[in-house]
Amino acid sequence: MNDWPEGWSGDNRGSGYGRGSASARPESARVMRQVRRGATPPPGPGPSAPPYGAGVPQQPSYTDGQGYGDDGYDSGYNTGQVYGGGGGQGPGRQGRPAPNWRRRIKWTAITVVTVLVVTTVGTYFWADSKLNREVDLSKVIERPGAGEGTNYLIVGSDSREGMTDEQKKDLHTGSAEGKRTDSMMILHTGDNGSTLISLPRDSDVEIPSFVGSESGKKYPGTGRHTKLNAAYAEDGPELLVRTIEHNTGLRLDHYVEIGFAGFANIVDAVGGVEMDIPQDIKDKKSGADFKKGKQTLNGEESLAFVRTRYALAGSDLDRTKNQQKFLSALAGQVATPSTVLNPFKLYPTMGAGLDSLTVDKDMGLFDLASMFWAMKSVSGGEGTSMNMPISGSVGGNLKWDDAKVKKLVQELKNDEKVTAVSGN
Repeated sequence: MNDWPEGWSGDNRGSGYGRGSASARPESARVMRQVRRGATPPPGPGPSAPPYGAGVPQQPSYTDGQGYGDDGYDSGYNTGQVYGGGGGQGPGRQGRPAPNWRRRIKWTAITVVTVLVVTTVGTYFWADSKLNREVDLSKVIERPGAGEGTNYLIVGSDSREGMTDEQKKDLHTGSAEGKRTDSMMILHTGDNGSTLISLPRDSDVEIPSFVGSESGKKYPGTGRHTKLNAAYAEDGPELLVRTIEHNTGLRLDHYVEIGFAGFANIVDAVGGVEMDIPQDIKDKKSGADFKKGKQTLNGEESLAFVRTRYALAGSDLDRTKNQQKFLSALAGQVATPSTVLNPFKLYPTMGAGLDSLTVDKDMGLFDLASMFWAMKSVSGGEGTSMNMPISGSVGGNLKWDDAKVKKLVQELKNDEKVTAVSGN
């Protein structure tokens, strides 16, 4: 009995994959065919008649991966396109383009440079606005001619302005009204290195004719001699500059002053300053109490150290040497990468320093930076530090050595290597 459907022959059965098939292909390799629904073709003999009989569409061939004849339908399984793999793109999907690294690097660099420029410019204007430009050197009369290089007059005053009673007690400053000069130095910068010269406050000087900084009135010179710090006490920074220029013949280009509180704040902002103290120091008036050796001084200790003179054998002359050492060390600490490259340290330091500095009206940030770098070079051994040459005393004041001072000033004017020595 023939159990196969009508129209099937043995040849038809030979291509099947079912039981008894002669094909070597396993059952699992059978491909599920897609059947498209459509109108039933009319029955009739002929080569176009479907092998399954009436109502059964002709099955597609799967030769060479093709399988759907002329109807144009393709599931995509044969080409690997269903999931976007294999040989091509799936319908309606686009491949992601490779990243343009050159473009990304370019815009990243532009962004970084823009941020740095904006930050730098903003910092500059912020810092520039904090400078207290209160000293008007145009009021100084009969000034010497300008020389080579730049000369700064650096003054440490005993101003207690803005200090609380507790701060005055902690810093051992007392409560005197007004302000006087506690230290004075000339810093020369030029092509032949930097020179830092201390001017003892007890130096004997002549007060020349001058114009009052507030009154505008001219006061004629009378040949009166007094201590150098008295000039500051009498009419402030302008008369101090006028007196130094008159007694030395050296023109001072810039003026920088710092008070007690500002000095201590700067030291604390940089985290202290390391000093090698050459001897034990104990001074009740300044509050100094140090043991010999290397140690890091905070703001309060630093102020006590630079103000001490009664515990030193050379009194004011030894004190000026300590002041030079300390200010050079402080400048070196401010200019270190750990401070300059650390915004959490740099901005508090700049804020503390700029708030407490009083400078001349022509002083710029670049001038101030140049001064600090020059002081750092002195502390690093690349410059010279000395006291103004002294020959003796007169009336309790320290008398300068006129010949050595003249030679020193000439070398500074010509920006030559300093050969004059202090002699003490």
